Amino acid sequence: MAERGDRQVTGIARGGTLNLAGAVLGQAAVFAVLLLLARWFDIRHVGRYAQCYAVLSLLGLLSLSGFRAGVTRFVAVHLADDDPAAVRGTVRLALLVSGGAATVLGGGLALAAPWLADRLHDPALTTGLRLMALTLPAMTICEAALAATRGWRSQRAFTLIGQVYEPVCRLVLTAVLLALGAGLTGAFWAIVVAGWTAAGWALLALRRRLRALAGERRTYRPRQLFSFSTVSWVSSLSSTGLIWLDTLLLGFYANPDIGVYNVATRLVTVAVFVLAPLNAAFGPYLAHLYHQDRMTEVRRSYAAVTGWVVRLSLPAFAVLLAFPDELLRLFGGAFVTGAAVTVILAAGQFVNAATGPCGTVLNMSGRVALNMWDNLAALVLNVLLNLWLIPAHGIVGAAVAWAVSLAVVNAARVLQVRRLIRALPVSAGMLKGLAAGAAALLAGLAVRALLPSGFGALAAGVAAIAVVYLGVVLGLGLSREDRMVLRALVRRRAGADRAEAVTAS
Repeated sequence: MAERGDRQVTGIARGGTLNLAGAVLGQAAVFAVLLLLARWFDIRHVGRYAQCYAVLSLLGLLSLSGFRAGVTRFVAVHLADDDPAAVRGTVRLALLVSGGAATVLGGGLALAAPWLADRLHDPALTTGLRLMALTLPAMTICEAALAATRGWRSQRAFTLIGQVYEPVCRLVLTAVLLALGAGLTGAFWAIVVAGWTAAGWALLALRRRLRALAGERRTYRPRQLFSFSTVSWVSSLSSTGLIWLDTLLLGFYANPDIGVYNVATRLVTVAVFVLAPLNAAFGPYLAHLYHQDRMTEVRRSYAAVTGWVVRLSLPAFAVLLAFPDELLRLFGGAFVTGAAVTVILAAGQFVNAATGPCGTVLNMSGRVALNMWDNLAALVLNVLLNLWLIPAHGIVGAAVAWAVSLAVVNAARVLQVRRLIRALPVSAGMLKGLAAGAAALLAGLAVRALLPSGFGALAAGVAAIAVVYLGVVLGLGLSREDRMVLRALVRRRAGADRAEAVTAS
């Protein structure tokens, strides 16, 4: 049993490591796009880009209809049951429904773009919104196809296409089009082209997976898929609303600092970027283990993944808390006003990281309704706090609303996971990481106090935080699971592929 559990943890780590490498490249590309826009345009243009992308993200979740989680879960479950006909039927149904919904919503957005731009007090948004409408079907199909490939407990397509190709392609096209004088419209066209080409690659990757399943017959189980996905859809829409609603509400209040808020949000997102790739690797394994009632392995994997998320995120949080001004100054002097926002958002995201993939545990164990109510409650709380705080405090109020809502919903989820599967996201590795993170933060604050503000202080502070953090982590010692994972990850790629095949059997 212990050996089988070791294989599961190692398999999650391999997938998570691949996702993590892809997330580093992807987040760097997204960060570079934002930096390029901030350097090329003024704050108002950056705010327009953020608002249009927020609309695209929200409508993308609306058109997916919850199939991103549903298709991953049921592909994993049907593969565990050795039912290829159900796998093929599930994938086809998800693609047809989500793609059709995206086409309808995209057409509606294109028609309503002038009206929505007027509601956001900026008619110049019309062109950007219409180009987001053109992107919407591609984004939705890409997400659904990549979610299906993850049901095989393989992260390659998800990482290489969704996390690397699309953002890097968008960065390259944005730079080229800006250099050619296409302006902000060129940046929007970069999203369109990157989205459609990524969708093509995602469908090809999924087709290769489906070819390996014998037979042409498909078994459709719409009630099973729709009952799960509808609840997951509401949950995902609520959680995505929690991410992007602040940006849209700031637009409705005609706040001039939307660009500053978006840059601060992106900085904080970079700090916790490890959560998404590790969640993506953990989800299909959890669905497989829970379906087979292997609860000891579920609990062990949950604690291990949470520990990795916290320890990999802590150095970035230390940098954010010690040097918010210097980080924002990279985008231009006008963005330094978002320093307080950055610190507040970082506090909320730290709670998100420290609670680990608790929402994934609820979803993949079949408690999607509970996760939905959690997300809806958090969204309602966020809206109420925004309506109260934005008029008086602007972007600082929006940041407080977001951080409080995120902390409350994740604390509730931890208690629910503890009650339902008797698991807590606390491990010895996490506690060691917290100690190392505290020491690293003190080192960063010391550098900031000793050196004059500027790029030199930021570079020295980042170096001090990295050295102190790594030194304390190594001094406190690695856990058995850490050593096991590190040994597995240094093997040859062929050896890793063979181990992954053993895990999937």
